Amino acid sequence: MTDWQDHLIVVPVVLPLIAAAAMLLLKEQRYGLKALISLLCLIALVGVAYALLHEAAVGGPAGDDTARIYNLGAWSAPFGITLVADRLSTLMLALTATLAAGGLLFSYARWDRAGPRFHALYLLLIMGVNGAVLTGDLFNLFVFFEVMLAASYGLLLHGSGEKRVRAGLGYVAINLTASLFFLIGVSLIYGVTGALNMADIASKVSAIPAHDRALFHIGCAILGVAFLVKAAAWPLGFWLPGAYAAASAPVAAVFAILSKVGVYVILRLATLLFGDDAGASTGFGNIWLLSAGVATVVFGAAGMVASRRLEQAAGYAVMVSSGTVLAIAGTAVPNAIGGALFYMAASTLAAGALFLIAEILGRGEDQAVSPEDAVFDDEYDDPFAADDVHEVGRVLPASTAFLGSAFILVALVTVSLPPLAGFAGKLSIFAALLSGEGVLSPTHWTIVGVLTLSSFAALIALTRFGVAGFWRREDAAPPKVRSPEFLAIGGLVLCCLWLSAGAAAGLTYAEKTGEWLASPAAYVNAVLGTAS
Repeated sequence: MTDWQDHLIVVPVVLPLIAAAAMLLLKEQRYGLKALISLLCLIALVGVAYALLHEAAVGGPAGDDTARIYNLGAWSAPFGITLVADRLSTLMLALTATLAAGGLLFSYARWDRAGPRFHALYLLLIMGVNGAVLTGDLFNLFVFFEVMLAASYGLLLHGSGEKRVRAGLGYVAINLTASLFFLIGVSLIYGVTGALNMADIASKVSAIPAHDRALFHIGCAILGVAFLVKAAAWPLGFWLPGAYAAASAPVAAVFAILSKVGVYVILRLATLLFGDDAGASTGFGNIWLLSAGVATVVFGAAGMVASRRLEQAAGYAVMVSSGTVLAIAGTAVPNAIGGALFYMAASTLAAGALFLIAEILGRGEDQAVSPEDAVFDDEYDDPFAADDVHEVGRVLPASTAFLGSAFILVALVTVSLPPLAGFAGKLSIFAALLSGEGVLSPTHWTIVGVLTLSSFAALIALTRFGVAGFWRREDAAPPKVRSPEFLAIGGLVLCCLWLSAGAAAGLTYAEKTGEWLASPAAYVNAVLGTAS
């Protein structure tokens, strides 16, 4: 491996940080230059993310599962700052880069000029997310978590308006409270184990004295609450639909990944600290994750049916996606976790596209009809009709055809109907839960029933929005789709189709990720036994 490839893992953190810092030196009027810098940065991030994902997929030099470790300043773990790129973190990197690229393209239509410092805040948000999924210790996880949140505060308020201010105040208050819980939980864990590196903590869990184990569990529970808030788990996720619906469309689309950061950390810590090698702590918190996940799915499904606006329904869909992964994490079934991760990737991309589509449909009736905006140049004629009655159809605007097709595809992914990726993910979950010993488990059957009913609820909700959005009066103006919006929505839809076409390979990768998570010793050995 060449020298530059050795440093590839640090690019998702350093590149957006440098680009955002450079933009702060530019005048606000330099929109074009800022847009170009952001675009080039996101293109590079997408390339790096998928290069790391491919490396994780093919394994190490021997073709086995491993993790790429990068120790900053050559300070080895557990004393230095360690970045870890394994199957799970590279999956999150690729998902973040894809969603961020779609949101950025959409913003070029008008949103990047609706307020100051949009591009700098956007890149700092991506930098925070990338750092959070790559870091190997709790201290730097807090640092990147706060960078991500600070940028999200500004982005939520981007575009101004009383609605965004109201939603922003609640969003800031909730997340500051979660940060306080984060600090308290990390302090208790450090007080018991004397470690902050996650692999180092995992290596010490089984040796924690009996009189200190309860304090360790309390610290982990408090830390878990902080990330359950970020994952929008019921009853802590009441803030998400309103906040995301109030944000501008490109911001709401990229926010779809933020709740998955909470899910990622919970999944990482649950499998790493409370796996089979954790002694008396094995399985700690699983029943709570299972209960919170199921409740979140039920709440999110009910919220979708009750929503009056598509962007609110998309927010509840984000909650359903997060709840699904949390519930499956509580079962600790590796193959089911793999299916849940695949479903999470597909549903997150679909939710991002729904936010973008919702904005265009919401402004469609205010736009003028464009004669050139049509799929067909003329109407269909019935050759056997009377001379004064020929029309059997009317011109279908290209924008309506495009949005309708995109909406149907992302709705199918969200509802988990065949043949798209959402169905493949849920089918994999069901197969894993109902195979072997799990076939007689009431808990597993309950999860299957809840996930099935949530799909029916999503089908009812999205069908209603589809009818309201596309079955309009004949004289109604079609929605106008600008080129950047077309590219953004089309790109996310193509990613959903790509996941669907490559479902076999994607599920194989996801299931191996579940198996990797179920064997935390490999992660611990990679981090503590590797020098940069």
